Amino acid sequence: MPDAHPLLPPGTPLLHRAPDALQVGGVDGPGAVLTGTDPAALSGLLRGLDGRRTRRAVLADAAAAGLDPGPVGALLDTLRDAGALADLDAADLLASDAGPAAAARTTAELTAARPGAGRWRARRAASVVVDGATRVGVPLAALLAASGVGRTVVADDGVVTAADAVVGGLGADDEGRPRGPAAADAVRRAAPLADLRPLPPGVSPDLVVLSRPWSASDPLVAGLHDAGVPHLVATVRGTTGVVGPLVVPAVTSCLHCADLHRRDADPRWPLLAAQLATGTGPAGGSTLTCWATALVAAQQVLAYLDGSGSPAALSAALELRPPDLVPRRRPWPPHPSCGCTGPSIGDEIGRPVSGDGARKGTMAR
Repeated sequence: MPDAHPLLPPGTPLLHRAPDALQVGGVDGPGAVLTGTDPAALSGLLRGLDGRRTRRAVLADAAAAGLDPGPVGALLDTLRDAGALADLDAADLLASDAGPAAAARTTAELTAARPGAGRWRARRAASVVVDGATRVGVPLAALLAASGVGRTVVADDGVVTAADAVVGGLGADDEGRPRGPAAADAVRRAAPLADLRPLPPGVSPDLVVLSRPWSASDPLVAGLHDAGVPHLVATVRGTTGVVGPLVVPAVTSCLHCADLHRRDADPRWPLLAAQLATGTGPAGGSTLTCWATALVAAQQVLAYLDGSGSPAALSAALELRPPDLVPRRRPWPPHPSCGCTGPSIGDEIGRPVSGDGARKGTMAR
């Protein structure tokens, strides 16, 4: 593949085992690759694999540095087979922001998006609305924007209180400010070039994250499901972080299914759910719980946008309880009284994003 763009993640260890032996990776797991080809010159060549040059250009540079292109090409193949090297897609490179600072921020993210299949381009074309500038919602939006999501919007028309401050989110100096602009500033600190503009009227996002208390009777949730907009719960209730269900309308179970399962277990659940949906209680969750919840939610969002597999929160909730904060999966299968699902869930549900990054529709607000 002479036109492939090889990328070696910048943190990959290059270790001199002996004067004539170089180890590439393999420190924290399997995959070490050993080579005896001029370790000093080879180290410089490998450090320069930033995905901006084609394999053909890399081999030409190797020859100019006095290295034999044949063994260097074989080494690149071995590194790729070991999972230490990624080949970028030209479209992924075009979807990256220009400039040295943007390139430095992007390099580490490109490999996380499993390049080579246009997934970075799909991520860059995606739009996500985070409903609620909470202690989970704002760090989550910052994580998504920094991870390459093209447009990340935090929707909240409230006012920041002292209890909203959290590392990586709203700050103590934001108290009294409108939540929307304060959240946008927090996201911009993590991703200076992020597109934070609200979506145009009549355009639906690729995913909505519900980061404040919810219930199946919430008009926002009902509108999202009716419009076919995928949505994910990511919040903290009491001291427990909750991520999911991730609802893909007509494919997975919905929030009403979870509501019905809770009702079956507790006939008074509708009364309790109505109280949860008011959102009038104080902010909950420690800093660690909020951040752990945001991290797990970000992973679920990116898995869906990248189309890289079936996120664990499909038809389920991931619960994170202190002190260990290890996600525990609680299934919420389709409820027989709901009838919301279409085809059964397959092994791969991540949806590639369309070229314009959004579907047409109406998102209830």
